[in-house]
Amino acid sequence: MAELVDTHAHLDELEDLSAAVEHAKRAGVAAVISVGQDLASNIKTFKLASAYPGFIYPAIGLHPWSLGNMSPRVLEENIAFIRDNLGNAVALGEVGLDYDKRVLKGAGKEQQKDILRCLLELAVEFAKPVSFHSRYAWKDSLQVVMESGARRLVFHWYTGFSSTLSGLIAGGYYISATPAAEYHDEHRRAIREAPTERLLLETDCPVHYGREEKYRSEPADILRSLKAAAAIKGISRDEMSRIVRENTNRLFGI
Repeated sequence: MAELVDTHAHLDELEDLSAAVEHAKRAGVAAVISVGQDLASNIKTFKLASAYPGFIYPAIGLHPWSLGNMSPRVLEENIAFIRDNLGNAVALGEVGLDYDKRVLKGAGKEQQKDILRCLLELAVEFAKPVSFHSRYAWKDSLQVVMESGARRLVFHWYTGFSSTLSGLIAGGYYISATPAAEYHDEHRRAIREAPTERLLLETDCPVHYGREEKYRSEPADILRSLKAAAAIKGISRDEMSRIVRENTNRLFGI
């Protein structure tokens, strides 16, 4: 089985990172892309990457969840940090749109799109791939991405409409499978419909997964993503791991 890469994890939120790293390595994980979501987590992500060189790779971003409580000054500080440091990151992310009503109370659709356009300009300028959040905003997300000129991008944990999925696949973009592929109908449908050459694996840890029995994820749980995705696509785990490893290298260069 090819060595796996967790392409989207919030390692700065793990309570015991050293233990999680050891678990991941024993499970056959070769690398983890640690995504940031605001200034504090972006700074910490770089520190984690420095502590685990060749295993943790930093991605820096500004999550739409983080926008609601930001003053214009703080927002500019966040964007300025990304502008000044994106060249040293493996990707821009996590960025995107979120139309959940709780998020929209703090940051409306137009504000989110304006900030996203600014961030995607940086991804294009620095020729960086993007780890993209699109909850309940799938159609608008694809439109903004296409208009931005960003061509290397993964819609992480995609659960959106089939019509939008067709558009993002036609645009050359990727989606990623999480452990939710074991049970979440919309996520499973997206994985089933996407070609294997456009699939990646991730955990989005430390998200809680499961329905009857919940667990807090860590990078080692990428094996759950692999097993579920392989079963959905009807291929062996070895074949799936080989394909997603090639896809990961193609998109992120690791």
